[in-house]
Order: sequence, then structure tokens, then C-alpha cells
Amino acid sequence: MLNLTPAPAANAPQSSDINALLGLGDSFVPRHVGPDTGAVEEMLKALGYSALDALIDDAVPAAIRMPRPLKLPPARSERAALNDLQTIAQQNQVFRSYIGMGYYDCITPGVILRNILENPGWYTAYTPYQAEIAQGRLEALLNFQTLVMDLTGMEIANASLLDEGTAAAEAMSLSLGVAKSKANTYFVAADCHPQTIEVVRTRALPLGIEVVVGDWRACDFSTPIFGALLQYPTTDGKVCDYRAFVEQAHAIKAIVTVAADPLSLALLTPPGEFGADIAVGSLQRFGVPMGYGGPHAAYFATRNLYQRRIPGRVVGVSHDAQGRPALRLALQTREQHIRRDKATSNICTAQVLLAVMASMYAVYHGPEGIKRIAARVHRLTALLASGLRRLGYDLGNEPFFDTLCVTIAPDSPQSSAEAVHATASERRINLRHYNDKAIGVALDETATMEDAIHLLQIFAGTDNLPFAIADLRANAEYEYTAPFARTSEYLSAPVFNSYHSETELLRYIFHLQGKDITLATSMIPLGSCTMKLNATAEMLPVSWAEFGKLHPFAPKSQTRGYQILFEQLEAWLAEITGFAAISLQPNAGSQGEYAGLQVIRKYHEARGESQRIICLIPESAHGTNPASAVMCGMKVVAIACDERGDVDLDDLTAKAEKHKDNLAALMVTYPSTHGVFEVHIRDICKVVHARGGQVYMDGANTNAQVGLCRPGDFGADVCHLNLHKTFCIPHGGGGPGMGPIGVAAHLVPYLPGHGVVGTGSADSIGAISAAPWGSASILPISWMYIAMMGAEGLTQATKVAILSANYVARRLDTYYPVLFRGDKGLVAHECVVDLRPLKKRAGIEVDDVAKRLMDFGYHAPTVSWPVPGTMMVEPTESETKAELDRFCEAMIAIRKEVEAIENGRADPNDNVLKHAPHPAAVVVADAWERPYTREQAAYPAEWVRDRKFWPSVGRVDNAYGDRNLICSCIGMDAYKDD
Repeated sequence: MLNLTPAPAANAPQSSDINALLGLGDSFVPRHVGPDTGAVEEMLKALGYSALDALIDDAVPAAIRMPRPLKLPPARSERAALNDLQTIAQQNQVFRSYIGMGYYDCITPGVILRNILENPGWYTAYTPYQAEIAQGRLEALLNFQTLVMDLTGMEIANASLLDEGTAAAEAMSLSLGVAKSKANTYFVAADCHPQTIEVVRTRALPLGIEVVVGDWRACDFSTPIFGALLQYPTTDGKVCDYRAFVEQAHAIKAIVTVAADPLSLALLTPPGEFGADIAVGSLQRFGVPMGYGGPHAAYFATRNLYQRRIPGRVVGVSHDAQGRPALRLALQTREQHIRRDKATSNICTAQVLLAVMASMYAVYHGPEGIKRIAARVHRLTALLASGLRRLGYDLGNEPFFDTLCVTIAPDSPQSSAEAVHATASERRINLRHYNDKAIGVALDETATMEDAIHLLQIFAGTDNLPFAIADLRANAEYEYTAPFARTSEYLSAPVFNSYHSETELLRYIFHLQGKDITLATSMIPLGSCTMKLNATAEMLPVSWAEFGKLHPFAPKSQTRGYQILFEQLEAWLAEITGFAAISLQPNAGSQGEYAGLQVIRKYHEARGESQRIICLIPESAHGTNPASAVMCGMKVVAIACDERGDVDLDDLTAKAEKHKDNLAALMVTYPSTHGVFEVHIRDICKVVHARGGQVYMDGANTNAQVGLCRPGDFGADVCHLNLHKTFCIPHGGGGPGMGPIGVAAHLVPYLPGHGVVGTGSADSIGAISAAPWGSASILPISWMYIAMMGAEGLTQATKVAILSANYVARRLDTYYPVLFRGDKGLVAHECVVDLRPLKKRAGIEVDDVAKRLMDFGYHAPTVSWPVPGTMMVEPTESETKAELDRFCEAMIAIRKEVEAIENGRADPNDNVLKHAPHPAAVVVADAWERPYTREQAAYPAEWVRDRKFWPSVGRVDNAYGDRNLICSCIGMDAYKDD
């Protein structure tokens, strides 16, 4: 991997040293690391240490410590890093792209760009598992689901997936699970987007599914299939009548999925109305920049019959303790985490922030606006088609929406596709290349009449067109007729018909934002989720046109800046982890797991050991681990953990020996899911390696390792990195995320490739994401973080993260026992506190404490994982000591409220914890018949008065919502009488 940042001469002073000498230093490190020198000393004193390094020496096993500092470029100031990145970005050339293939330039309304994409009140939120303090995001996601259901004509939709390709692969998996056909063959129409076909093939291979790609018109239904995938419109722009195909597929009990362009569905008959069982696609063109591939919000919609099988998250309507409407994640969402190897999907990451943007785009424009945009794009395409035909090009006779396949004819002005592309390139325009005689042109909402004229001039080979544009307007046919014309209504819910002025939409956005706790509100101490600072300087480049407006399949000659960024980031991450190479393609942690296991599987196959399918997984592992293993065609064998939470080395050895001939891998999290550095990690790796297996390390806890130890050094063969945890990409309310993988040298040939752009070796596992470099437009965030922190800053951040976790553990241990510690009595970067005694002594559940924390203005730590009845706390390095103390004081105050129940001073059923949280409507109500005061309910600590966050609803009734599953916004008033 190439690091294009020049290394300083051996004796040359570092730039940071020179800046310090001249008084020009402006280090970013103290901006990112919360505790200052005085606070660090106070925290160390509380722990009985005089130096931070002494604490680290006791917390991190000496056997895995790095013998040297990280070799990274010197830390840069915010200004210097932004200037350097701007120089890199300017090496990208932003051509006008008419390539299509599911990616379109679009107009992000300024009110959405500034107040959602660039607003920490939206992008720093966590996944909405604590519903009472996430009602804003949940409502926006309910709008997204309604938008998808309305456009597709389906009965239920999820709250987004990662991209269209992986959504199609999820549809294949669902089809296999529900189809009554016993077949193992999946049919994919050859005119689907090529990147989608590739992702589906990659996903099918380990499951033993045979993918047949062919002409859907000639599909032989005498050969059994369990499902089929169609594109609507096709990748080359045709609008096809699939009714007969669907009927024939259903006759042999096959499930039909349609990958549909959402904008076209404003004019075309939706898939649900011509019999499709599943609809998938991308909402990218609803106001989300292309970003060289993403992130974008994919959608997945189906029939109610399959609601329990839907991958990812689904928002549903329920009510709160006062009977008012309230939203929460529905039952099937939670099942993905608790069903482990029985889960229907490993996708625990959605694209929430982008789904919110797409839904607000629909709210802003409304049904008439969306239809107007679609009609305008189609009319302009029809005008272009009319002109191309006048020029002598062949476009075929099928209806189209926004994409044309232009074939060179004998009397065409340009004699070859190469000539057309050359002329287009001179005008800084990209067209799609099919072959030597065919070119693709796809228009979007940004296209104008001038753009259409430029395109006609390119195909004419001259600026002097042989006809008048006014004549084309008269001849352009753009109205659809049966069976293609849409006749059903969509977006009739009030939310899509109420906020069409910028003033009203702005107020709606801020109304929803005010219902959610984010990092802009307070510390979010979620164990294993690393909710740390997402610095403004890191976020600024996301909106730069040089990154946001590039099509993922633009020629690489136009994306030199991105290639430099990728190469540098890969080199830095390889140095940080100790691996030989990094793949940036996985666009979620769950995708990283999947990709890593696929690489291991391919490695065994290449060695003639395809029988190696056993995956050993500790009982404490993340729920996605076993789900990922099953998706890769592996069989899961659970490994016991001892009373300290460590992997039981004897049990591991026994099971590794038992399965030594078939052992594929061990999946292990480090530090452990219990928040401890296991001293035997090298031995664990040796046990697996000695029996022919590979070690996959879940990188969720990398924030405890950077600069101190490297997984590639102590035995891991593969590790995924959650860039949205350790490397500062914001969680975005549950996505976007990035999960690149690092691999040892012997696994490099098997890293993901991409056929559309020709990356990857001959032994590559293929594409696991629709875009070659995954969610490329957010990679500048991690680049900025590493560039501004440098080796010393990154290492200091890790040390302070460990210090903060131990400080919190020490403060809380008297009140909530800390369950797991290392040999020296220390934790890593997080701690598990035990709340189970509260249930025995006072009938207080862990959820009661979680809800009561909302009254203090805090999001709860991770609840009931990895041990039921516990909380996992991860403070990160970004929170100040003052904020850590406030959180600890809140937890201590709650413990004293529990003590009142234990001592009989508070009713065991009618108390401040059981009724938490307390929304303003409850506190200010005329009637107050509770045995505690309104002040106790609303202002449990003095400092809360200055920074009060009011939950917008009371405790949500999940069970009611699951029994009465409603997943669309037909108008919140409709639920009030339930």
C-alpha cells in the first residue's frame, strides 16, 4: 500500500516541531480529547496512579504492546489538514455524468443540506433503540417507509438498507427462505444493473445458490427457480411489461423481486400493482449526492406476508404510558440481534441519515412536486430521443423513462461509440459505454434544455444541429399509456402535503430534531459503540463538490484525488492495524464481517480445503457475528466464556481439536465484549492456527488499541474496522457507517474486487457492495481525523479512552458492581456494570434505569448486553471530566432512588423509576397523583435545570406495537383512538 505523503529526511525536524518553535502550533488533539492535563491528573489520582503510562502498562498486556510508535505523517492543524485535503480533492475532475446505472446527479434542497446533512443535531445521533428520546428520527424514518410503500405499491417497507446491490441480495435471501419452491436456482434478468448482478452472485456463492443470468423474455419456467430479479426500468432504459413473467413465476411458486427506480414510479405502474412480491432500489436521487458511490439509502419493500423476514430495521407505531401515539423499532428489528445464527440478515446498519434526507426531499416537494420532477426529466429525455432519431441514431421502440440506449446506425453522424465519447470528453461530459456501437445517456433532475442541446451537438459532431429545437418539442412523445401509466395516488399522508415552503420545512426539521438526544445534547455512553466527537473540520469536506458530485463509474482518470485519498487512508489504516492490505469496499461493520469471512472461505477453497466450514464464536459475541457466518455458508459452534468473560481456553482447544479437519475460523472481539484485554489472546490465535483455521477479529473495540497494539501483530488474520466508531465517521442515527477490512499477506489476493471498474485480483471474492469503494464520500472524515491527530495524538486518545473508562468504573463500582476486570483490576475502554441486584432488592429492571436517565438528559449505556440485566458504559476520550462526573452523578442519584424503594420509603410499583421518563405533558398536567413531586420527576439534579431535555413521549409500549403492527404514517391522529 502506497503512502503518498513524503517522509521527512532522517534528521529533518517534523513540521509540528517547527510550528511549535515558531509559536504557530494549533494542535487539534486537545480539541478532540476532552480531559485536559489537570483533569487527567485528577482522574489518575482517583485510580491510584501518578502517570497515565503506568495505568496503560497495567491495563494492556505487555505481550501485545507495540515496540515502537506508529509511523504516520506528523499531525496537522485543522487549517493545514483542510488545505491539504483540498489540494487532493482538486485532482478530481467533476465532469457532467449521464452514466445512469442507478446513480444520478440531483438537487439537495439547501434547507435539507444545511439543517440535516451538515447538522450535528441529526448526524451525531445513535441508532433509535431508546425510542422515547428518538421520536424525531423515528418519525422521519416512518415518513421514509411510507414514501417507499406509496411509490412501490407494497404493503410494508423497512427503514433503509445500505445500497441497491445489497438490497437485491437481501431479497434473494428472503426469497429462498419463503418460497414454496424447492429449487435452488435464482434467475436474474441480464438487463439489471451490472453491479447489482455482481453483488447478488457474490452473496449467492457461499449459500450454494445457482444464479442464472439471462433474457427475462426467454426465461424457461420449466426449469425450477425459487425467485427472480428484474430491473424497472432496465439498466439500458427500457420500460417493460412484466405481468406475464410474474404470473408464470408465481405459477411455479417463485418469488419475484423488482429493482425499481423510485422517481420513475411517480409516472409508472408500481411493482406492487403488477404482482411483484418484493421491491428494492435506491433513494439516492431524492436529494442525496452521488459521492462516488455513497453512502445512499437503499429501500426494501414487500408484502405483509413476509414482515417477519424483512432485513434491517422497521419503524412501527405504538403508544406510550399515557396512551398517546409513539414510535419505536418493531419486533423483527430486535430479532436480528437476539436470533444470532437464526437471524434472517446480518444487516444491523442502515443509512438513517440519508433516509431522513430522502424522506425530507419528498416532504418538501410533495406528491405534485415529485411528479413534476419526474415528468420534466421524462419530457426532456423524450425531446433528446426525438433529436437523436432525427440525427439517424437507433433507440429501439420500447418506452423509456430517463435513460436511452443509443446505437450507432449506418447513417449516424458519428461512426463509432469511441468517437462520441471523445467528443463528450472534450465537453467534460461522461456517457455510458455499452460497446463499440452503443452509448447510454441518462438524464436527471439537474438536466436543462441547454444540456439536452449539448448532448445533441455531441452526437451530431457539430454545434450546428440540422433541425430546430422547437420542432423536437412538437414531436417528443412523453405520455405513458396502459399498462405503464400510473393511476394510483401516492404521498397522500398529511406530512407530504404540509411543508412545501422553506419556512415550514425548516420548522418541521427542527421540531423533530428537538425530540432526540444526540451528541449535541450530552454524552452518549454506549458500550461497544464509541460515540465520540465528530469534529466540524472532519465533516466539512463531505459537502465539497469534488467529492460529492462524482459518479462511482466515472473514468478513473477523473478521480485521481479520490485514488490518492484511498491510497493514503489504506496505508494509514494498515500501519495502525499491522495488516498487509486494506479494502475500503465494505460500507458497514456488518458488511466488513461478511467480507472478511468470505475472504477466509475463499482462502480455504484455494488451498483445496473447501470442507472447512466450522466457525467458532464465543457466546458473548455480537449478534451479527453468527449471522455473518451463516450468510457465508459456515456452521457456527459456540465457545464458552469463563466467569471473567474471557474465552474459555480449554473449551476453545477442545472444540478446535474436535473440528480440526473442518475448522474455518474463529471470530473473536478484542478487547473482549466484556471490556477487558484478554491476556491469552496470542494463545487463542495459536490454538486456531495450529488446526488450520483463520482468526477473524471483530474490530468494534479498536478504540482501545490504536497506537498501543495491533491485531495484525498478535495473531489476527482479518479484522474489520468500524470507521463510524474508532475513526470518527458519525453514526448518523444508525448509519452511514464504514467497515473496511484489513488482512494478512496470505489473504490479500482474495480481497473484494469490482467487475465494473476492474479492481481486484483473479482470486477476488467479487463485489460485496454496489460501489467499488463503498461509501466513498465519507472517507474524508477519517482521513481528516488521522491527519489532524497524528501518531502521538491517536495514541493519546486511546490512553485517555482507557483512563476515562476506568475512572467511570471506579466511581460507579460502589453503587453498581463492575463485572469484568483484567489481572490488575482494570478494564479496557468500557465497563459492564451490574444492575441485576436491583431487581432482586427493589423490583427495578435495567430498563427502568435506562428510562430514568432520560430525565437527567442522558442516553442510556448499552442495555442488557453482553450480559442481561447489565449496562455497558463506554465514555470515549472526547468527553470532559466534568461530563463524566455529571453522568456518574446521575447514575448515583438513580441508585439512591432505588435505595428508597429498598428501604420502604418509596412504593415498589408507583415510583419515579417505574414511571420514567417524564415528558412535559405529564409534569405540567392539571392532575398529579403520584407519591413523588413534579420537581423530583423533572429536575432530579440541580444541573438539569440549566440543560433540561424533555422526552417527547412517556415510556413506549413495545408489546402493543408488535401486536398491532403499523408501519406507515397514515396520519398520527389516526392512532389516537386505539
